[in-house]
Amino acid sequence: MARPEEGREGEDVRRVSRDLADRLETLGIRLTGTERSNELLDMAEAVDRFEAAVEAHGGDLMMDEGPRGRTSEPDDPHFALPVRAEHESVARYLERLARATDAVRRHPPRAD
Repeated sequence: MARPEEGREGEDVRRVSRDLADRLETLGIRLTGTERSNELLDMAEAVDRFEAAVEAHGGDLMMDEGPRGRTSEPDDPHFALPVRAEHESVARYLERLARATDAVRRHPPRAD
């Protein structure tokens, strides 16, 4: 028999997972609906690291991350959030996002 706190904990995990999925989809990151809660969290944390690197180098997230990931004119192409390819695994996307974050960190800061 499930304990009451397990039911509440499961509800909390589902709610947080929905919130993370909504945020990722708003950024234009393709989700299949099969991602586990820990994968959604890993992607959200990786996006946070990428965004922090962009901001630290003078990037403007409003310019670099358009609605649903459609950025027509990023202030620097290095600062555009990588799009997750169709059928790309979470692990592969996280690897690409980590490489993109490293590239931003090595990129010279904007002088504006």
